[in-house]
Amino acid sequence: MDVALEGIRKRYGGITVLHDVSLTLRGGRVHGLVGENGAGKSTLARVLCGAVPADSGRVAVDGEPAALRSPRDALRHGLALVTQEGAIVPGLSVADNVFLGAGSRRHGLRDPAGDRRRLAALLDRTGFVLDPSARAGGLPLVHRQQIEILRALARGARLIALDEPTALLPAPAAERLLRLARDLAERDGIAIVLISHRLDEVLASCDTVTVLRDGRHVTTAPAAGLTPAALLRAMAGRPVEMLYPEPAPVPDGAPVVLALRGLSRGTAVRGVSLDVRAGEIVGLAGLVGSGRTETLRLAFGADRPDGGEVTIAGRRVTGRAPSHAMALGAGLVPESRADQGLVLVRSAAENLALASLPDRRRLGFVRRGAERRAVGGAAETLGIRGAGLDRPAWTLSGGNQQRSVFGKWLVRSPRVLLVDEPARGVDVAAKVQIHRLIAGLAARGVGVLLASSEVEEVLGLAHRVLVMRDGRVAGEFPRGASAEDVLVAAGLR
Repeated sequence: MDVALEGIRKRYGGITVLHDVSLTLRGGRVHGLVGENGAGKSTLARVLCGAVPADSGRVAVDGEPAALRSPRDALRHGLALVTQEGAIVPGLSVADNVFLGAGSRRHGLRDPAGDRRRLAALLDRTGFVLDPSARAGGLPLVHRQQIEILRALARGARLIALDEPTALLPAPAAERLLRLARDLAERDGIAIVLISHRLDEVLASCDTVTVLRDGRHVTTAPAAGLTPAALLRAMAGRPVEMLYPEPAPVPDGAPVVLALRGLSRGTAVRGVSLDVRAGEIVGLAGLVGSGRTETLRLAFGADRPDGGEVTIAGRRVTGRAPSHAMALGAGLVPESRADQGLVLVRSAAENLALASLPDRRRLGFVRRGAERRAVGGAAETLGIRGAGLDRPAWTLSGGNQQRSVFGKWLVRSPRVLLVDEPARGVDVAAKVQIHRLIAGLAARGVGVLLASSEVEEVLGLAHRVLVMRDGRVAGEFPRGASAEDVLVAAGLR
């Protein structure tokens, strides 16, 4: 299968995000697609798979023009997209999500037994371990992504675009997924498009790599002849600065601004106790399912604990909703910006103002002028300017979406910021800016509790690192500890 994109152009409002991009993708090969935040990678994948229409240009499948007005059109041509967030119907089972709109039929009626057989074959083919009857909405993002891959295969996709597929995965799971991508290409002749900010995995997994910059095609070259440094130069057009800024020392006698004591919820979090001081960045490391995310959600009041207590700036959190933690000075940057961090149909400016909305209400109405002034400084700090502030959040790149989630807390000026996967699914330049932002907040006295699946990120940013395992704190390490020691404590090696 050969898929050619020819002269693809796409605009949002007055901003052109793709400038006449042309690219050929071939069956049986893994094609990497890289670029900085806002380079147009995800938009190009959405055009390819019918999620958004191109303003001009065309897509041809095996030499024949393909009208891609919707994902259904794309699927008819064998083109499928697996998103970062995992597009599922939460109330349906795994099996129903996999065969959504394409279930087995027998004598004109639904054939659940046929679906179970087909799903068993797909699970055997991919190596995924999923309960077909489990409700999809209760599954972690890793499994939602697997459902999307299974759905694409169930529909006979001949090209699968994977948008940041390993961003949430620990190293072993990421390696298994990349091996699966290679197997699907070599064994089944499927064209795989791998969109990733992890340049090492792109070079190790792909046959060919395309670089986009500012919506333009920069180069396409065999992966074997490239290095991470060469890709970074092509992506940025400039040197990339150090990824992890040195955090400012925590002042002597800095007060504790966040204290967790015996915090528990089922088997996910079991008796977690920790302190975060003003100006301190405390990292939470651990494998997926170790309890990192659940601990942050309990600290913020997003979930109700079975036991224990949370204290913010010396005052106990007694409310059963995030509003009480917010009133005491806490903010949360969640794991999933699309599901939990943003109102995607609202503008970037409205999202920046969201956490401090009550401050600008008068008689039930929002004072838009006050809102614009309030978000202006945060927007300038984050580099979201001009027309970008007025665009719906769903049209923004992953990096600008993540900046917007951070930005709403900049407007509110928190005492404590809980950060889950701070730079997931963003490019190197955006990652540098987000890391600087976190370090800058700590330097101004904000206490930061930071969870990440990337051990290097936690070690690079935090003053000290707590390792979680099976819902408990399994170890503590000072800044400068080795990744090997942290991984051993996490139970990975």
